[in-house]
Amino acid sequence: MPADPGAIDASWVQRRVDDLIRNIEQVVHGNAQVVRNAVVCLLAEGHLLIEGVPGVAKTTLAKAIAHSISGQLRRIQFTPDLLPSDVVGVNIFDSGKQKFDFHAGPVFANIVLGDEINRASPKTQSALLEAMGERQVTVDGETYELNSPHFVIATQNPYDHQGTYTLPEAQLDRFMMQLHLGYPSPEQEARVIGDAIARRLPEQLTAVTNVSELTKMIQVARATHVADAVRSYIVTVVGGTRALKEKVRLGASPRASNALAVASQARAAVDGRSYVTADDVKAMAHPVLCHRIILTPEASIKGVTTSSVVDEILASVPVPHASAGL
Repeated sequence: MPADPGAIDASWVQRRVDDLIRNIEQVVHGNAQVVRNAVVCLLAEGHLLIEGVPGVAKTTLAKAIAHSISGQLRRIQFTPDLLPSDVVGVNIFDSGKQKFDFHAGPVFANIVLGDEINRASPKTQSALLEAMGERQVTVDGETYELNSPHFVIATQNPYDHQGTYTLPEAQLDRFMMQLHLGYPSPEQEARVIGDAIARRLPEQLTAVTNVSELTKMIQVARATHVADAVRSYIVTVVGGTRALKEKVRLGASPRASNALAVASQARAAVDGRSYVTADDVKAMAHPVLCHRIILTPEASIKGVTTSSVVDEILASVPVPHASAGL
């Protein structure tokens, strides 16, 4: 048995994460890295945004994650006529008690599935800002704490599809990661058809962990060591998104620096390590930073993408080595 108790904890997290990933991949095929990053996001206690064209299993992935964890689950189907009160809740007058009673909305759950979040109006989307940022909601001047842990797993269609709204920058910034699902290979698509014929659904998955165990995994991930050199590396990488003025109109915020650090801790824990390396930071840079960067119109016209901007920054920032205290 390892002498370091932290190593034992990290090894336990790695085993439990492997169980969780295997469970999810019973119904989600051909997206191993996306599934792994989604689980890393959970261990980082972050909110997750999944983007892709209709029919590529965005909702299936979100459901599979939720049904693999035994906890309180609520789903919100975002539509143009959805109201903020449909999300957070509303005060209703009780004539018998002669007072208003608060009726909690579906956001009061451990895992909230927000399906097609960008089909709702910006006003309704903004109802999630306080919930996602502070784990609480305020209704008529009264503040209510949300369940702990609290995750929002949202799906969205690309912005150029009909009936979609652009998510506000403030809301995008509250999603720790944005992951993209593409079309499967022919072999993977054949497995999807097999699932449909056999009616294998994410709702049929058996939970392999619970909220209490997930909370312990989060605590282990948060205790993962981040050396000063790695912290400086993170700050330099994120700061690089603000320095490319000719390409970037709005760079990543300090919240992004914190998200990148926490996501790197979770990735290290998932790999069974009790310390963060520069490779963890580089692996998490795209899912954490790309959706937080807004390009200049000139850069967009030239075909620059947020992913290429992150690639450019990672290539230009010196990587700290073991001698720097990793």
